[in-house]
Amino acid sequence: MRMFFVGLALWVATMVITYITGNANLIPTIVLLGSFLVPATFVVWAFEHSHSGEVTGEIVFRTFAVGGVLGVLGASLLETYLLHPSPWLFVGVGLIEEAVKLGALALLTRHLVHKSARDGLVLGASVGFGFAAFESAGYALTATLTENGLSLMDLVTTELLRGFLAPFGHGLWTAILGGVLFSRSVREHFMLTRGLLWAYLGVSLLHALWDSMNSIAIVVTLVLTDQPWQERAWEAGYMPQPTPTQVQLFTLFTWLGLAFISMIGLAWLLRLVVASRREFAPVRGYPLRTDAPWWPGGR
Repeated sequence: MRMFFVGLALWVATMVITYITGNANLIPTIVLLGSFLVPATFVVWAFEHSHSGEVTGEIVFRTFAVGGVLGVLGASLLETYLLHPSPWLFVGVGLIEEAVKLGALALLTRHLVHKSARDGLVLGASVGFGFAAFESAGYALTATLTENGLSLMDLVTTELLRGFLAPFGHGLWTAILGGVLFSRSVREHFMLTRGLLWAYLGVSLLHALWDSMNSIAIVVTLVLTDQPWQERAWEAGYMPQPTPTQVQLFTLFTWLGLAFISMIGLAWLLRLVVASRREFAPVRGYPLRTDAPWWPGGR
């Protein structure tokens, strides 16, 4: 937690000094600190709570930085050429982004001798949070550039929102995929199993629902509160203005939907964490082996 509060203090200080001095050269510092603070904190926390001798700080940094960059580059390339505006756009986004993160994780960890589910959870979270950090930096920088020049307020609000939601998005989804991938694999290579396929499709569905929650909330709100004058405006080709009640309901449904998706993901992750602990628990009547080559201090 010390890392988080130190980083937060530096981010606030940089933001305040930028506001006072109007020094635009500090904008990249705000972007980087705000975008990487929460993802990096969670990755460090996960690494500190891992118990495998093979998961070193170097591997965690590599999966976070290299895996994150490979993920955003691969997703950008595939989404540009494969996706087009349609009702299924966010399904495609979920399938592509989860695939590239899973591919980056497998590529960067293929040389690990022992592939335990706990290691997969940590390294999967590392790739996912790296993806989230670089993606958030892009959104924050884009929010800063407005028609009226640089907007410090838009930058700050974007980073606060994405920082708050970061633990429930990419890091969570890729941690689930990493846990399933490693638990189904052997020393020599990763195993592409039916369980991994279902996990990939399930995580992609959570991702798609998360991205489309604003649209879902709008539809639900209109179904419940649609007014006759709004229907006439739609038929005439105009965008009707929402009523104050509709705005409140839209906000409520959006956050309830995100909370529901997060609870599903967290419950899934908790189940994998509990299962991963059994790998290190001694079987009744048999002591836990500590002489294996992958065990710290083993031969």
